[in-house]
Amino acid sequence: HSDEHLPDINLIGEFGDVTELGKLVQLVLGCAVSCEKKQEQIQQIMTLEESVQHVVMTAIQEPWLHATLSGSLSALSTPDSVCVFGPQLAAVLEEKSSLQVETQSLREKLSLSDPLDASTTITGKKLLLLQSQMEQLQEENYRLENSRDDMRVRGEIMERDVLDLTHRNDELTSLAQEAQTLKDEMDILRHSSDRVSRLEALVETYKRKLEDLGDLRRQVRLLEERNTVYMQRTCELEEELRRANSVRTQLDTYKRQVHELHTKHSSEALKAEKWQFEYKNLQDKYDALLKEKEHLISERDTLRETNDELRCAQVQQKGLNQPVGNLASEMMPTEFKETVVRLQSENKMLCVQEESYRQRLVEVQGQLEESQRSQNTLETQNRLNQQQISELRSQVEDLQKALQEQGSKAEDSSLLKKKLEEHLEKLHEAHSDLQKKREVIDDLEPKADGNMAKKIDELQEILKKKDEDMKLMEERYKRYVEKARTVIKTLDPKQPPLTVSPDVQALNNQLTERDRKIQHLEHDYEKSRSRHDQEEKLIISAWYNMGMALHQKVVGERSGPSNQAQSFLAQQRQSTHARRGLAARHQPR
Repeated sequence: HSDEHLPDINLIGEFGDVTELGKLVQLVLGCAVSCEKKQEQIQQIMTLEESVQHVVMTAIQEPWLHATLSGSLSALSTPDSVCVFGPQLAAVLEEKSSLQVETQSLREKLSLSDPLDASTTITGKKLLLLQSQMEQLQEENYRLENSRDDMRVRGEIMERDVLDLTHRNDELTSLAQEAQTLKDEMDILRHSSDRVSRLEALVETYKRKLEDLGDLRRQVRLLEERNTVYMQRTCELEEELRRANSVRTQLDTYKRQVHELHTKHSSEALKAEKWQFEYKNLQDKYDALLKEKEHLISERDTLRETNDELRCAQVQQKGLNQPVGNLASEMMPTEFKETVVRLQSENKMLCVQEESYRQRLVEVQGQLEESQRSQNTLETQNRLNQQQISELRSQVEDLQKALQEQGSKAEDSSLLKKKLEEHLEKLHEAHSDLQKKREVIDDLEPKADGNMAKKIDELQEILKKKDEDMKLMEERYKRYVEKARTVIKTLDPKQPPLTVSPDVQALNNQLTERDRKIQHLEHDYEKSRSRHDQEEKLIISAWYNMGMALHQKVVGERSGPSNQAQSFLAQQRQSTHARRGLAARHQPR
C-alpha cells in the first residue's frame, strides 16, 4: 500500500497533476515530521495560521491513518487476528474515553479561564491541535467500531469455514485410509499375480513332465524291483541287527573300558609333547639325509655327463680303433675272456640281488616303523607304570596317616583292607592291559631274516627281560601288600601308632628299590634305542652302496658295446675298476 502514496514525478513534470503534487507535499511533510529535527519543524508549523495548521495536520495524518487501517484490515483477515486485536480494541476504547474526559476538562478550563489567556496564540493553537486530535480520534473510533463489526462477521464466517474444513479433513483422512487399504490390496494382487505367473510356469513344467511319464513309469518298475531287493536286504540286516543286540552287552563293557582309557588320555598328552620333541629331532635328521641325497644326485648327474662325454669320444674313435680292437681281442688270452664272462654273470647276479635288496629294504623299513611303534608303546607303558607307582606312593602315605590316626580302631583296618584289595585289582588290570599290548606288538612284529632277525631277537629278549623284571617287581609288591595286611590284622587297638612305622618304612624302601629298577630299565631302553639308530644308519649306508653298485652296473651296460672297440689297456682298466667295486661291496662293515 506504500506505493499508492508515492507521487508520480512524470505526471507532475508533464501535466502538473494536482493530486500528485498533493502526494508530494504530504511526503515532504511526513519526512519533516519524522526526521531528527522534527521538533523544530513542528514549532514552525505551530507558527502558521489555524486553518493552515489544520490542513497540514490532516495532510500528515491522512496517509498514516490509511496505512494503519489497511494493515489492520489485512491482519484481521486471518482467523488469529480476532484474538490478537480484541484487547487492542479495548485499549483504544479506554484511551478514547480518557481523551474525552481530558477534552471535557480542558473545555471547562477554557470556559473558566480568563479571556486574555484564551486570546493568546499558543493556547489557542494547542486547543486547535487538541480539537483536531479529538476529531481524529472520534473518526478513528468510528472506524474501529466499524472494523470491529466487520471482524465479528468475518470471525463467524471463519468459524464456519473452520468447521467445514474439519469435516473435509475427516473425509480426506477416511479417503486416505481407504486409499492405503486399496494400495495394500493392490500389493496383494500384484503378489498374487506374480504367484499366478509362477504357478503357470510350474503347470507348464508339469505338463512337460507328464509327457515324460512313460520313462518315469519304467524307472518306477526298476525301482520296485530294487525295492524288493532292498526289502530282502533289510530282512537280512534285521537278522544281523538281532545278532548285534547280543553284542551290545560287550559294547557296554567296551564303553566302560573306553571311559577308563579317557582318564589315561590326559596322562598320555604329556607323552605326546615328548614325542613331538623327538619328532623334531628325527625331522632334522631327515632333512640332513635329504641334503645328502641331493648331493649324491648331483654327483650322479655329473658322473652321467662325464660318461656321456666319454661314450661320445669312444664312438668317434670307434672307426679308427676297430682293427686294433680286433687284434687286441685276438691277442686277449682265455683268462681274460673267462673273467669277462664271470663278471657278466656276477653282474646279472647283482641285478637279482638288487631287486631282492629293494624288497628287503621295504620290509626293513616297515619293520623299523613297527619297532618304533613298539618302542612308543613301551614308553607309554613305562610312564603309566611310573604314574601307578606315584599313585601307590600316595596311597601308602594315606595308609600311614590312617594307621597313625586310627590305629586303635578295628573298623579302620577293614577299610584299609578294602583299599589294598582295590589297589591289587588295579594292578591286575594294568598287568592284563600290558599283556594285551604285548600280544598286539607280537602280532605287529614281522619275521625277518639275517642280521635284522638277530637284532629283532635281541630287542625281544630285552623286552622279555623287562617284562620279567616287571613281573618280579609286581610279585614283590604283592608280598609287601600281604605283609601290610598281616600287619593291619595283627594290630592291637591299644598299641600306639608308632609301632607300625617300621613296616611302613620297609614298604617305602621297597618302593624306592622299584623306582631304581625302573630307572635301570629306562637306561636299558635308551641303549636299545641308540642301537636301533645305529641299525638305521647301517641300513642307509647299505642302501647307498647298493645304489652306487647299480649305478656302476648301468654305466657298464651302457658302455658294453663300446668295449669291443676299445683298446686292450682300456679293457684292463675297466676290469680293475670292477674288481675294486666288488671288493668294496664284499668288504665287511
